[in-house]
Amino acid sequence: MKPRNKYEKAVLAESRNLRPITKTQTKWAFRECIDHFAYRLPKGRTTCMDCGHTWTMEKPAETCTCPHCRARLQVKDTFERKLQQKQYFTILITCGEYQVLRMFLLIVSMEKDYKAQTSVIEIGQYWWNMQGRKAVIAIQRVLGHYVDTFSYYSPMAIRKDNEAYRHVAYSQIYPKFKVTETLRRNGFKDDFYGIAPTTLIPALLSDSRAETLMKAGRIDHLRYFLNNPRNFDNYWQSYKIAVRNGYEITDISLWCDYVNMLGRLGRDIHSPKYLCPADLKTEHDRRHTELITQREKEELAKKRQKAMEDEKRFRELKSKFFGISFTDGTIQVHVLESVQEHLEEGTSMHHCVFSNAYYLKEDSLILSATIGSRRIETIEVSLKTLEVVQSRGVCNKNTEYHEQIVNLVNANRKLIRQRMRATA
Repeated sequence: MKPRNKYEKAVLAESRNLRPITKTQTKWAFRECIDHFAYRLPKGRTTCMDCGHTWTMEKPAETCTCPHCRARLQVKDTFERKLQQKQYFTILITCGEYQVLRMFLLIVSMEKDYKAQTSVIEIGQYWWNMQGRKAVIAIQRVLGHYVDTFSYYSPMAIRKDNEAYRHVAYSQIYPKFKVTETLRRNGFKDDFYGIAPTTLIPALLSDSRAETLMKAGRIDHLRYFLNNPRNFDNYWQSYKIAVRNGYEITDISLWCDYVNMLGRLGRDIHSPKYLCPADLKTEHDRRHTELITQREKEELAKKRQKAMEDEKRFRELKSKFFGISFTDGTIQVHVLESVQEHLEEGTSMHHCVFSNAYYLKEDSLILSATIGSRRIETIEVSLKTLEVVQSRGVCNKNTEYHEQIVNLVNANRKLIRQRMRATA
């Protein structure tokens, strides 16, 4: 891709001044980035796959040291003769005023009785200026089954950043860093603390908040905020207030979750009273319970609003059945005569008569069976066949009165039929 602006043109021109990777860096990559093996035959003949030296190892072992090159090796009992390994690694350098992260692919071909052959292909480079502005120079990424699929013979050119380059950039890094004075001044101390370089470097160069946390030694907090940038923006002011009041945040993830709940509950998230709880976990759990209660109230309010909206349609469908009730002396059965009654029935009996909007089903009639003021079962009657479709107690379970209720409804279904005929 051609450079689109002066910055990309300047970076591309500067990239021509980069030197090839050194022998020392290649040796480090070979030693630290791949596995090293000794291939052993059943009779003990053992070969170092690094240098090709052969010796006899009488007793099997998990590891050994090559007598020739002194490499520490994993012993593998096998008749195989060849092995190829590939691994990415990175180098952090400077070039002019820019901070540069170079990415390489190490390819190692090993064969018994021969010294291992290594080759290194440069995948790409991340460039940042003193303000943290980024440019990517790399070979072309192509579509494939794996994330890191590249066209190795394509030219190094300006590319759009993507997950493949970010994946490679988070590989093992050469321990000798060269960094700009700006990055050093902003708190970088030759350690990424498990944070991706492509995240930490631009943050330190462009975000004073990251610089503050790095210099204060709050690495866990910095790592969390960089991995959750939205929380960085949302809770930074609250975080500063808590720190200024001497509050020690031991679990930043839990604390941010707690502040989020405070905001949703309408509490002042800029008040030390709320931001600095003595027992964070206990207070977090208490606010969580409050939030659940609030949600339940909001949900109930929505249900009531919906009930009011559906009431007119319900009356059009079922008002002709209002007033129907009958009893056998013990159990009383009556038609539910409003959407609100359906809501109360569903809430009391813990089933879906309201949430599934049975009151709007044209071919169903819902009745409630009670003993005194206690609800026993909820009955659905088909208006096509006048048969009981279902009769459910609390949590959809049948009660000891189930058969008695079904028989009572069947014995009085003529009352429903009469209402249907009267309005036909």
